Amino acid sequence: MALKSSPAVLGMLTRLSRRSFATSKALASKPVTVRDALNQAIDEEMERDEKVFVLGEEVAQYDGAYKVTRGLWKKYGDKRVIDTPITEAGFAGIAVGAAFAGLKPICEFMTFNFSMQAIDHIINSAAKTFYMSAGTVPVPIVFRGPNGAASGVAAQHSQCFGAWYSHCPGLKVLMPYSAEDAKGLLKAAIRDPDPVVMLEDEIMYGIPFPMSDEAQSKDFVLPIGKAKVEREGRHITLVCAGRGTDTALKAAEQLAGSKGIECEVVNLRTIRPMDFDTIARSIAKTHHLITVEQGWPQSGIGAEICARVMESPSFFELDAPVWRVCGADVPMPYARTLEAHAVPGPADVVDAVTNVLGNKISAVQAQ
Repeated sequence: MALKSSPAVLGMLTRLSRRSFATSKALASKPVTVRDALNQAIDEEMERDEKVFVLGEEVAQYDGAYKVTRGLWKKYGDKRVIDTPITEAGFAGIAVGAAFAGLKPICEFMTFNFSMQAIDHIINSAAKTFYMSAGTVPVPIVFRGPNGAASGVAAQHSQCFGAWYSHCPGLKVLMPYSAEDAKGLLKAAIRDPDPVVMLEDEIMYGIPFPMSDEAQSKDFVLPIGKAKVEREGRHITLVCAGRGTDTALKAAEQLAGSKGIECEVVNLRTIRPMDFDTIARSIAKTHHLITVEQGWPQSGIGAEICARVMESPSFFELDAPVWRVCGADVPMPYARTLEAHAVPGPADVVDAVTNVLGNKISAVQAQ
């Protein structure tokens, strides 16, 4: 029998969570795409701090391959928005050296698949130098760009690097979902004294999200290492990040409508350092857990969450084993029909929830 949190503890947690929501009139909001939110963040931080500059392939005169740096070259000029040759090892090394010297580079990879050419600079130079210098050489740098599956670009351009980079001490790894995530996390990354890897999703760039007046202000910054409960629920917890959050929310909507199952969706926002406290509180509430990610299953983000659950008191809160929803354990196919089967979708999450809850579904529907 699983050990449960007492009703008194759950009641206290409920009251505390309510206190985090304002009771005043909701702030006005307008739709902003993830692309434009990232652009706002870079523009505001470049305006705020002269040490911030951008470099990468086509980031200047072409406005960026995905138009994230649109207008910045015209505003800040060649010295602060720098087009580089197609040589990731070269410009990533230049960026790390600039950070050693006290500047704050934003190093854009056209896709994180190309960051493999520069991984020595990211891991051996950026991630380790603060430690190896006994804290005397900080490395305030941001590596950013699209990560994970795109559409029709095959195996060499469709990998998720969340597990790769979050494995390495010395790096902070962010994976935004919404426009507010993108802006608030990127601003925090630029201001952070440590190297940060910002894993964005190409497919999410053009999607608009409502942004409050607060989020559109120049002072809006989200804390690194803090997850967000995107949807509250009582039957099962879905932990996700980036585009996986979109998948989980769509599945949660379907399950609520068709089966009466209320999923609690936890958007991690930060992969390293991971906010396990928020995951643990949700497990104590729902007693069931599913992780959702686009990366491969072996040694993935979901596997790390499973291990932390097993090694903590949260294990005793579970009524069923944890289930992982991941990308297929194969290189990404080029054929569109096969690609659709290699990337997890809402139907895969629905199936996982059905399997985890098992015969409890009929009881839930009867409530």
